[in-house]
Amino acid sequence: MCYGIMVTASISNIHRYSFFVAMGYLTICHISRIYIFHYGILTTDFSGPLMIVTQKITTLAFQVHDGLGRRAEDLSSEQHRLAVKAKPSFLEYVSYLLNFMSVIAGPCNNFKDYIAFIEGRHTHMKLLEVNWKEKGFHSLPEPSPTGAVMHKLCVTLVSLLLFLTLTKTFPVTSLVDDWFVHEANFLTRLCYLYIVMQASKPKYYFAWTLADAVNNAAGFGFSGVDKNGNFSWDLLSNLNIWKIETATSFKMYVENWNIQTATWLKRVCYERVPWYPTVLTFILSALWHGVYPGYYFTFLTGILVTLAARTVRKNYRHYFLSSKALKAVYDIVTWAVTQLAVAYTVAPFVMLAVEPTISLYKSMYFYLHIISLLIILFLPIKPQAHNQRWPQTLNSVNKKMD
Repeated sequence: MCYGIMVTASISNIHRYSFFVAMGYLTICHISRIYIFHYGILTTDFSGPLMIVTQKITTLAFQVHDGLGRRAEDLSSEQHRLAVKAKPSFLEYVSYLLNFMSVIAGPCNNFKDYIAFIEGRHTHMKLLEVNWKEKGFHSLPEPSPTGAVMHKLCVTLVSLLLFLTLTKTFPVTSLVDDWFVHEANFLTRLCYLYIVMQASKPKYYFAWTLADAVNNAAGFGFSGVDKNGNFSWDLLSNLNIWKIETATSFKMYVENWNIQTATWLKRVCYERVPWYPTVLTFILSALWHGVYPGYYFTFLTGILVTLAARTVRKNYRHYFLSSKALKAVYDIVTWAVTQLAVAYTVAPFVMLAVEPTISLYKSMYFYLHIISLLIILFLPIKPQAHNQRWPQTLNSVNKKMD
C-alpha cells in the first residue's frame, strides 16, 4: 500500500498519506494483537518488526518529499543532507524495509545511508570527511568492525546474565504486592521502585545492542572518526548505557535511550508540526508503541516531567556554575532526581494495565505529577535559545506544516 502511495501520490502529499496509512495499519495491528489475541503477553510477534517497518516507511516518505517537493533553502542542513532526490524502485524499497540486518529489531536507518552501504560507498563516504594525509596515511584506511562487534557482543552477554538474575529477582509485579502498597514507607517504595526499574533495563540493553552488532558485523553502521582519531561504529546505536546511567537531566536520559526512535520522532513530528511539538511528539511515541494504557500513562507523565525539568533547569542551574564544588553538588542532586523521576515515569510502560498503574501511583501519592504541575504553574518559563538541541520549548517551532 505504501509503495503504491510512493509511486502514485502527488509529491506534496506523499509524506502525509504514507504516514497515516502506515501508522493506521500499525495501530489496527496493535489493537488486534492485544484485545483479540493475548492481552499482556509480552512475546515476540509481528508487531515488533512492523513498528520498525513503519518508522522506515515514514522516514523515507518524508525524505522523498524533502528531496522532490521542497525548495533547498526551506530545508534544514540535516534535511538537505538526507533528502532523497529520486523515488526508489520496488526492489530498493523492499530491500530497505525488510533487509535481514534490521527486520526483527531494527534499528531504523536512513535510506541514503542504506543505499550507500549496499553500493559499497558507506565507509568511504564517512572517511572522505577526514584529511588522512595530515594523519600520515597515503590512502584511505579500511576500518574494521571487528572490535566494535566484539565489544557489543560482550555487552549483550552481560545484559543477558543480568536479565536472567536481576530481572527475575525483582519482577515488576512486585510493585503491586501488599507489602509494597500497604506496608512499606514512602522512602522504601521510592528506592524499591528504582531498583525494579533498573532490573527491567537489561532486556532492552540486550536487544538493542545485539541489533547494532548485527548491522556492524555486516559492515553497516560506520559513523566516521571520533575526536580521539578512532573509528566509530555507532551510526545505528540505539543507546548509550553510560550516559543513561549517569544522566543528570530528563532530556539527557531521553536523548540516549532508544536513540533511533527518538531521531525518527524528531524528523517526522517534532521538526514539522506548527504547534505543541513536545506534546504531539510524546503522543505519537505512545501511538507507535501500541495501545496498552500503561504507554499513555508513561508518555503523558513524560510531558509533565519534561516541561517541569526544563523549567527548573532554566531557573536555577546558573546559580550552581560559579564553582566546581557547587556544580558537583548540582550534578549529584540532579542525577538522583532524574533517576527517580524516570523510574516513576516509566513504571506504567512495563506494567501495561490501568489497575496496577493506579495502584502504584496511589501508593506514591502521585508525588511527581503534583510537583511537576506546581513547577509548571508557579515557576516562570524562560525562553529557550533557538540553537539548542531537541527537544526544545513548546513555542520554539514556528514553521508551518510541510
